[in-house]
Amino acid sequence: MVRFIKNWLPVILWAGLIFYLSAQPSLKSGMPWPYDFILRKGAHIFEFGILFFLLLRVFDSQNFSPKKALLWAFVLAILYAMSDEFHQLFVSGRVGALSDVVIDFLGIFLLTWWRIRRLS
Repeated sequence: MVRFIKNWLPVILWAGLIFYLSAQPSLKSGMPWPYDFILRKGAHIFEFGILFFLLLRVFDSQNFSPKKALLWAFVLAILYAMSDEFHQLFVSGRVGALSDVVIDFLGIFLLTWWRIRRLS
């Protein structure tokens, strides 16, 4: 039980932080357009890359094969990205956008690519 909590707690806390941030009416930085856009989209890449990394850590600790761990972490991170955008449809001042799921995917993909290269 302790091992389960130790492994899953970071994932749950990080997913909770993503949920909390998605529930905010606006996360504009106040910087001019191109900088604000880059900062916010970079945050998408970062937050879902970290989620993927934490999920991968969990599945690695469960003695999944490297391919199976990658697959599960990838699928769960993408599903959470989709649910995050769906959640934003119900938050005043926010818009759920498929383009943001694609940007989230970029963070997940970059770490997936890094992991595959590391395994080779």
